[in-house]
Amino acid sequence: MRVEYLGTKGTWREVADAARTTINKEPGSKEPSSQWKRRMLLCEHSPIRQLFIRFKWHDLKYWVSVHFVRHKIGVEHWVRSQREDRTGVKRDELPQASPVEHEVLADAQAMINISRKRLCNQASKETREAWQAVLEAIKEDQPELYNACVPDCIYRGWCYEFNSCGYHKTKEFEERLKKYREGINQ
Repeated sequence: MRVEYLGTKGTWREVADAARTTINKEPGSKEPSSQWKRRMLLCEHSPIRQLFIRFKWHDLKYWVSVHFVRHKIGVEHWVRSQREDRTGVKRDELPQASPVEHEVLADAQAMINISRKRLCNQASKETREAWQAVLEAIKEDQPELYNACVPDCIYRGWCYEFNSCGYHKTKEFEERLKKYREGINQ
């Protein structure tokens, strides 16, 4: 499995102008700072839905792809068909681990939401790895978004899962939570 980052649709300037609209101000002329971007992402104000990330998984296991298509709000999925008339292979004969191409267009809010579930240790290892690969692919271009994408235990500050992995009781969790919260208080 590999991830191809296809770029961003929308700009941080557009996010900032939408934010200014919501507070009855005219569009600005300067590019928002990294600190402002991080704060907008952590506050999850509606203008972040103007920023879209495009990526594509190549050779993603079909059963892992199914985990991602369950995310519907703020995201569009295009998964290569397994129809017999398109592939020449009987669909009933394909194993769940068959590789598929899966292209995604997701707004920044959806990226945060998907991260909360798919970075959790309760998600399958393969699903976590596939999502982490997406985040690594966007890290250089969208570092603020990358840093806002955390598992639910970090996002909430505690674990609510029925069968917790226990990560929330570790020193590593405390350090990571502190770093995440530092971004909120900037």
